[in-house]
Amino acid sequence: MRIGIIADSACDLPGDFIERESITILPVTVQIGQAVLADVRNEEATMNFLSGETGARAFEAETTPFTVQQVHDLFLGRLIHDYDYVFCITTTRTRSGIHDNAVQASYTILNEYRSVRSAAGNNTPFALRVIDSQNVFAGVGVPVIEATRMRAAGESPPKIRAHLEHLAGNTHAYMVPPDLNYLRNRIKKRGDKSVSFLSATLGTALDIKPILHCNKGETGPVGKVKGFAAASKKLFDFTGERVAAGLLTPTVNLCYGGSLDEMRTLPGYQQLREVCADRKVEVFESFMGLSGLVNVGKGALVVAFAAPPHKFG
Repeated sequence: MRIGIIADSACDLPGDFIERESITILPVTVQIGQAVLADVRNEEATMNFLSGETGARAFEAETTPFTVQQVHDLFLGRLIHDYDYVFCITTTRTRSGIHDNAVQASYTILNEYRSVRSAAGNNTPFALRVIDSQNVFAGVGVPVIEATRMRAAGESPPKIRAHLEHLAGNTHAYMVPPDLNYLRNRIKKRGDKSVSFLSATLGTALDIKPILHCNKGETGPVGKVKGFAAASKKLFDFTGERVAAGLLTPTVNLCYGGSLDEMRTLPGYQQLREVCADRKVEVFESFMGLSGLVNVGKGALVVAFAAPPHKFG
């Protein structure tokens, strides 16, 4: 059986991995003023787009996920010919409309695919499952990586589906944002009041960096540390402890809103790599996608993994 895997472009994964595993990306369109770019996970295009005046206004960005019709057309135009079963793994529905759009499109796709496949001489069934990752950024990448592992191992679609749905509730993404004022302006633009003006101002003045946690579609602070480097080290050290305690998948997924070489110089990074190597846990690293960058700002660090319930600290 030919199994396909789809993710939206807010899913942070290395470009060579996406290409090697033939993962289809559903683009998110980002508009800042009159400038518009479809996020297809191109680092050079992203950085060019966020340069100059456009970059200074990034917190004003409007993001638009693939519409129901666009998802429908993608499947009927190509994917139902290339695959027999497709997993579409999306950013949490609490933060993006792509999940609901994909679900709505799936209803018409499953009603219409037979005639399209039959016209191409293929009368075998086609199935589609939309999975809410219940996470963001690098957190979306964790179940995508696991889906590729299970596909390569020859696992059946029902087994893959059950495992991905279990992982969705047990995937954790932790983020250190570099600029609280930017984050406050952005979430205010989105109608979220979780970072007040006072806390943003004091945090910036004192160089306090929060550590944010996303799990089961909910995001909130779990710690605060003075200085970005110190906060990054605390996050890397904590991740190493989780790796040593045992993960649910052999994967740690990192993304960074800047040069990966810069991320690799952060304190605690090398120690985390050593712990992962000792435990045979594979580390994935990618440049944060455009939709992530406009939401949290340049220089953000995100670490994601699947693990049993735990507390940060």
